[in-house]
Amino acid sequence: MSAVTKSAILVGPLLLFLALIYVLPFLGVIRWSVTLPELGLDQYRTALNDPLVLSVFWRTLRICALVTVLCVSAGYLVALVWVRGSPLARLLTELCILIPFWISVLTRAFGWLALLSNRGLVNGWLQSAGLLDDPLRMVRNEFGVVVGMTHFLIPFAVFPIASAMRSLDERIIMAARGMGAGRIRVFWQVFVPMTGPGILGAALLVFVFALGFFVTPAILGGGRSVLVAELIYLRIFQSPDWGLAAAVSVILMVSVGALLALLLRQFRPGGSQ
Repeated sequence: MSAVTKSAILVGPLLLFLALIYVLPFLGVIRWSVTLPELGLDQYRTALNDPLVLSVFWRTLRICALVTVLCVSAGYLVALVWVRGSPLARLLTELCILIPFWISVLTRAFGWLALLSNRGLVNGWLQSAGLLDDPLRMVRNEFGVVVGMTHFLIPFAVFPIASAMRSLDERIIMAARGMGAGRIRVFWQVFVPMTGPGILGAALLVFVFALGFFVTPAILGGGRSVLVAELIYLRIFQSPDWGLAAAVSVILMVSVGALLALLLRQFRPGGSQ
């Protein structure tokens, strides 16, 4: 039995399983998008021309891009301490990264709601200290959504960045220092570019996860900062308009797939950038 045949036997069941749980349901969604309420592409034309749907798409892209930048920036600093800090700092950082995975997304969202609401802890402290007369509006808007999503997604940005940092060749860093480069110059011109694949991986991971967020925007946005996932939910369970919801889902999936293909082709490992 050849190696190719053995690989096919081992991988075949996994591919079949993935096709059953991902491909077949997505094909069903595509069928809904062109058959509900009647056969045709009217739902796609509606999705691409409806001002409400377009505004939700642009809001989603804007918030997801901002969350990605914040998560990657914060995740880079956290990963730097985790990989190159003192033993105590590495231990504390590791605990801060892992403990949030034990807390559900729903609990985190309500926790931020308790902190940031008009009668929450943050506004209470600021008003009791005499710094505010009226409470700040930090929930039921985009600010609360960005805060909640960033808090949840930072750990997902840390792992690929930390992996890239651990794979660095320390001899290159030492060579740069030996040639007279200062720490800041070494960091920005040597260390950061060498961790570029980790930064790209973190950005892709966070952005794709952010596009599908539902619970956090729904709670912290309060219906005033609707993202694509919440729009799909509303069109299915409240309107109901399954055809339009399916069309929006397909457009989102195709857009994400095209974005990933473009970025991976542009920044493929070992390829030219």
